[in-house]
Amino acid sequence: MGGDHAPKTTVAGAVLAQKEFATGERLVLIGDKEQIVSLLQQNKASEKDFDIVHTTEVITMHDHPLKALSQKPDSSISVGFKLLKEKEIDGFASNGNTGAMMVGALYSVKAIEGVTRPCLVSVLPQVSGKTSILLDVGSNADCRPDVLSQFAILGQIYSKALFNYTNPSVGLLNIGEEAEKGNLVSQAAHQLIKDIPHLNFIGNVEGRDLFDDKADVIVCEGFVGNVVLKEAEAFYTLIKRKGISDKYFDTWNYEIYGGCPFLGIKGAVVTGHGISNEIATKNMVLLTRDMVKTGVVEKIKQAFNS
Repeated sequence: MGGDHAPKTTVAGAVLAQKEFATGERLVLIGDKEQIVSLLQQNKASEKDFDIVHTTEVITMHDHPLKALSQKPDSSISVGFKLLKEKEIDGFASNGNTGAMMVGALYSVKAIEGVTRPCLVSVLPQVSGKTSILLDVGSNADCRPDVLSQFAILGQIYSKALFNYTNPSVGLLNIGEEAEKGNLVSQAAHQLIKDIPHLNFIGNVEGRDLFDDKADVIVCEGFVGNVVLKEAEAFYTLIKRKGISDKYFDTWNYEIYGGCPFLGIKGAVVTGHGISNEIATKNMVLLTRDMVKTGVVEKIKQAFNS
């Protein structure tokens, strides 16, 4: 029920995603059942192909995340996290209030033991055709050096699981390549990441290296990562407005990727863009499904337990 165009685009996207599900995989739609059934009919989809969990409340984009979850326990976000916590579903995705999604993940499903700060991860399409990732992109505006070093581990595990990279290279986003460059946090984080065993750390990377295949995993604070992400979105929008067609820059379209996984949580959680259409919603659902199938959450648990 969350998102600027919900539930119309969310149901339409769910129908598209369900067509790509394998036998035995089920998609659970959480929200107002009457509206869901009506929209399934409009999209020429069968109700029997989905599990529907009826809810009566909606957390809007304007609601305070923490208050909304406690004051609206029968919202689709609150119920979704309850189902995930109780293992009645394997993954949970929503285009709704991002703050509520993060609060729900932290306080309901909770962080994996050993993970200090879970983080949001986004893709960075490379000119070479490969896919790199950037983390954090907004959930932790300020980070201690040890938190940034954990992001490096989270990113390495995610990159291996989702993109099948055997030894992904990890870089720290900074204002210069030299180890002594940057603020005190960056300098300390550089040393901590460098000392992590079995991590392919290549050192600092600069802003000009983000899309030039310099690193498979790029680590930064959420404040910086969110600025990078929004700047890329703005640049893509500008290119489209100018009528420029380019195969590479078309890969910057957020619809292709669907959403941002919340790594370090005891469950597969993906938050989508509030403006998501049915294509973005479909890809958000499929990304969540892929997180479950690759077992990335269990792999993170194993890494931090050891």
